[in-house]
Amino acid sequence: ADSYSLYLKTHNYHWNVEGPMFSTLHTLFEEQYTNLATAVDDIAERIRILGFRAPGSFKQYLELSKVSDSERNDLSAREMISELLKANETVVATAKNVLTRAQEADDEGTVGLLGERINYHEKTAWMLRSLLAE
Repeated sequence: ADSYSLYLKTHNYHWNVEGPMFSTLHTLFEEQYTNLATAVDDIAERIRILGFRAPGSFKQYLELSKVSDSERNDLSAREMISELLKANETVVATAKNVLTRAQEADDEGTVGLLGERINYHEKTAWMLRSLLAE
């Protein structure tokens, strides 16, 4: 749910970013939401492998996600970067929480998937944080 919510947020910002960094951010956000689209599928398939139903409705995502939706649709490019930074950090925190449970359950498949996602989101957060540096 966190990953899907971040996917939607990133895609929204890809469509709506403006300003002097438009081209750079438009491309960066596209790379990020493309990665997230694949990740969401991988995560859903892992959930199914484990014998559970994958969430697939906006209602479920709203109930399960810790990634907040944007209150405004007129954010500046800098505000978008800041929002995406917070959202990626949220995904990392959730993934680390689930990682601990997966390790305790000796669930190597989930451990591997979570390790990849944590690495991706930590790197993405670093890149976004670098864009905000003065």
